[in-house]
Amino acid sequence: MSRIGIVGAGAFGTGLAAALATGNNEVVLWGRDAKQTARIDTTKMNARYLPDIQLPQSLHATSDFNALSSLDVVLMVTPAQKLRETLASLDISSLQCPVVFCSKGIETDSGQLQSDIALATLPNIAMAALSGPGFASELAQGLPTALTLGSDDPALGKSLQTMLSTQSLRLYLSNDLRGVQLGGALKNVFAIACGIVVGAGLGESARAALITRGFAELSRLTVAMGGKHETLIGLSGFGDLTLSCTSEQSRNFAFGLQLAKSGNLQPGKTVEGIATALATVKLAHAHGVDMPIANQVAKLLAGDITVKKALVNLMTRPLRQEST
Repeated sequence: MSRIGIVGAGAFGTGLAAALATGNNEVVLWGRDAKQTARIDTTKMNARYLPDIQLPQSLHATSDFNALSSLDVVLMVTPAQKLRETLASLDISSLQCPVVFCSKGIETDSGQLQSDIALATLPNIAMAALSGPGFASELAQGLPTALTLGSDDPALGKSLQTMLSTQSLRLYLSNDLRGVQLGGALKNVFAIACGIVVGAGLGESARAALITRGFAELSRLTVAMGGKHETLIGLSGFGDLTLSCTSEQSRNFAFGLQLAKSGNLQPGKTVEGIATALATVKLAHAHGVDMPIANQVAKLLAGDITVKKALVNLMTRPLRQEST
């Protein structure tokens, strides 16, 4: 039996908790909102984020941080832009167990990944990252899902892979912690772009081209920042990019769709790709990486250009040989 804690009672945190609350696992889902967690614990439903999905009886929800003591692992599923604040407000170091970061984003101000922030605040932490193509509702329903678990420590990675895999959730192990995080974060930017393309009625050929060229941009920056290209060919790179660019269940794709149709820049919920787009263009400039699609997305989100202008900018770029 494994004792698993999850910090963050939103959609993805709840979905992971439901997927892991199988067999003999004991899962504790922690959230700041005491009323919300009490309702989840009593009704075994998260009506705010996953309505109509019944959660396992073995899932326990709480707002008491002390309930996370004596665990085998803690999964951090708070929004990427809130991670530093969350680590500062909670006594994570007292848990004495590995921490797995599950949010897909890059901190805008610092350009740091989740693991970078953790090392700066908790230098002795044992960590890993979980990423890949998985929607919260499908995880919660026990539908088959495969994700990548990234860890620079092979022994830790193997242990966590065994602990966190279930009949419906299969984890593939990677020793590329940076690459796994970058693939999951950067794909959000191109999911927004694909939503814009579809919302603007530009056709499926345009979406296919954007996914392909977006993957090339994503790969260039990841390698420049120390990640491995072979990591991106897997679930946490191309797999996650494909899913997020082709489904309205993706918040980033849905936001791009809304933006193209209405011009509304207010998402109404957490859309990690918005902040990550701004961080991405800064990082691309710092590393000397050409990312024309990401640049146009960032300008759109800043309100500096229109969808029509972004398209013109991309289609009038100098012709070149195709390469990654």
